[in-house]
Amino acid sequence: MTKLSIIIPFFNEVDNACKLEADFYPAVQELFQNENLPAGHIEAIEIIFVDDGSKDKSLEEFNKITTKHTNSKLSSLFIKHPVNQGLGAALRSGFAAANGDIIVTTDVDGTYKFAEIPDLLAYLTPEVDIVTASPYHPDGQVVGVPVYRLLLSRSSSFIYQILVSKQIHTYTSLFRAYRSQVIKDIQFNSNGFLAGTELLVKAILKGYLVREYPAVLYRRAYGTSKAKLFKTVMAHLKFLFKISIHKLGFNSV
Repeated sequence: MTKLSIIIPFFNEVDNACKLEADFYPAVQELFQNENLPAGHIEAIEIIFVDDGSKDKSLEEFNKITTKHTNSKLSSLFIKHPVNQGLGAALRSGFAAANGDIIVTTDVDGTYKFAEIPDLLAYLTPEVDIVTASPYHPDGQVVGVPVYRLLLSRSSSFIYQILVSKQIHTYTSLFRAYRSQVIKDIQFNSNGFLAGTELLVKAILKGYLVREYPAVLYRRAYGTSKAKLFKTVMAHLKFLFKISIHKLGFNSV
């Protein structure tokens, strides 16, 4: 029997409340019914929503929806940051509250389909520590996403392939499944969008086994991306420099 935590960070995403009702909770119910997941039968699921300082009605709308689905096997927790601190800070808050044997992180905007959560978990076989969605995998796909939105993600993932592991094609996805031990063991410092990459890279360098789930990345249907391009580029450049120095044996990452 396995307990699953699903962490959903968000910032001003009221327009995506409809996706929770229509897409997310049906996927969660499928998890309860799936008897063949490698991690074992899921007996309980906790949904941890981290509101990273939203100014709209996201929290109120999400809370209305989750109340309808709460039961003895499915619980929800809302964490509220008083001000926007960034994706990395939201993930740390979610991880600190998570009690699951397995922890899934996902966007609320539907760029990765909630219905694919069971498929993601199917890749978490006993020897695997992390499963990460990979649209840049040879069997993955990108649908409708503007080229300029992909430029940073594709180029940085290519460089991380060279410096860290050629076996991983996508280093920037938030849609992942982690064994809880990874989260307890790996510390990441970024407060921004670098956080997921930093966590993945440090886990790989520490010897954790990562497997890719060839995924489809879609264009968000509602709302706008919260990524600050220049700030994110600079964060990746600094982290890549640290990895290069680490590879030369001068410091730890």
